Order: sequence, then C-alpha cells, then structure tokens
Amino acid sequence: MQPDVTDLSQLSQVISHATAPAFLLGAVAAFVSVLIARMGGIIDRIRSLNMIADDNSPRTRLKSDIPRLKHRAQLMNRAIYLAVGSGICTTVLVILAFASAFVGIRHEQLVGVLFVVALGLLGAALFTLAREVRIALNDFDDYA
Repeated sequence: MQPDVTDLSQLSQVISHATAPAFLLGAVAAFVSVLIARMGGIIDRIRSLNMIADDNSPRTRLKSDIPRLKHRAQLMNRAIYLAVGSGICTTVLVILAFASAFVGIRHEQLVGVLFVVALGLLGAALFTLAREVRIALNDFDDYA
C-alpha cells in the first residue's frame, strides 16, 4: 500500500512546524539544569550555615544569612516550577501537532496558543531567576 501524498506533505509540514518547539524544549532542559545547579548551591550554603555550632561566636553571625538564602531558594523553586511547566507545555504542543496531523485536523491555532503559553512560562521563569540574582548580588555571602 502506497502512502497518500497529502498525508506525507502534511506530516512534513508538522515536522517543520515542530522544529522551533523542539529547540525551545532543548533550551528549557538546559535552563532547568542551570536552575537546579544554582538551587543546589543555595541549599549547600544553608546546610553549611546550619552546621555552625551556636557556641562558635566568631561564625554564629553568619547564620543571619539563612533567611535570605531561604528566600533565594524559594525563588529558585518557583523558577524551576515555571520552567518545567514551559517544558511540559512545549511537549504537549509537539504531541498535539503530530496527533492532529495523523487525525487530519487543523492544529495551527491550538499549537500557537500553546507556544505562547510555553514562552510566557519561560519568560516568567527568567524573570524569577533575575529576581534571585539581584538578591544574590545585592548582599554578597560572607564565607568563613
């Protein structure tokens, strides 16, 4: 049985439309990796400060940095959540594009909306990261 030429052209069109979301998905994955590494550094710093004994008076003052670090960790958690949401939205976008091509229905409007939502979530994650970076740079960590 020979494949229908219109099916092949529609599939080819969907593949070409999925190129941008595929690149977005790769970028989101790399971004999430950076966010997780940054979050790990914050958590490690909180752990090291919590290990300072209360009777170690020269280093006890460093514990005052813990609330700021916790706020930074909350911002990183939010940024990770938003970035993962962007990745999920992009994945759903690609799946729907291919599924609609197989069923033979138009998908341009739905895919366009999902792409805008995915970019909006990614933008919100970037904005949240910028807030965390601003906090990190305004009050440098005191390292003992």
